[in-house]
Amino acid sequence: MNRIVYLHGFASSPLSTKSQFFKNKFAGFPFDIPELDEGNFQAMTVSRQLGVVERAVHGDPVILMGSSLGGYLAALYAARHTNVDRLVLLAPAFQFPSRWRARYSSAELDDWEKTGARDFYHYAYKQNRPLGYQFVRDALQFEDEPDFHQPALVLHGLGDEVVPPTVSEQFAGHHPNVTLRLVESGHELTDQLELLWAETAMFLGFQNR
Repeated sequence: MNRIVYLHGFASSPLSTKSQFFKNKFAGFPFDIPELDEGNFQAMTVSRQLGVVERAVHGDPVILMGSSLGGYLAALYAARHTNVDRLVLLAPAFQFPSRWRARYSSAELDDWEKTGARDFYHYAYKQNRPLGYQFVRDALQFEDEPDFHQPALVLHGLGDEVVPPTVSEQFAGHHPNVTLRLVESGHELTDQLELLWAETAMFLGFQNR
């Protein structure tokens, strides 16, 4: 089985609960978790995160795993690179560019652009951190639904209020390469970790050695 690269979610880190859970489950197997904001959350963009993924993959055949925004990034990368073998996406933020802008009113976006930054709670630092408006501007160049063709498993919570499960249902509906599993959980999915593991291990054909 190819090396696994795990992409964490927005305002998160390689030390997130799901990142570390899967790292432990794949103990002894090549498993990398790059820091997607490179320690500079304020300057983060989708483009810069894709650059981090590019360097982490290093052109090797890989399996990509991704959570929320990390799932969207994995899909974007796979749509552009044939060295991605398979994907496991946890509550992936499909439709991210359009849905992100829809979260804010025109006045809020104007204020963000004018002030240059907006605060978001960062789970790694457990406090608010500013994010520059370039994040919004940069995201507009990317497609809502990356058209990758590799086999993928999507695990999505039925009670997800951040990225509604209908987003993944819609995506899977016109991507026959995607296997969708809806689970009784919310966006974080941390109350269903063993179920996530069972589905992931089965999909990847992984057996602990």
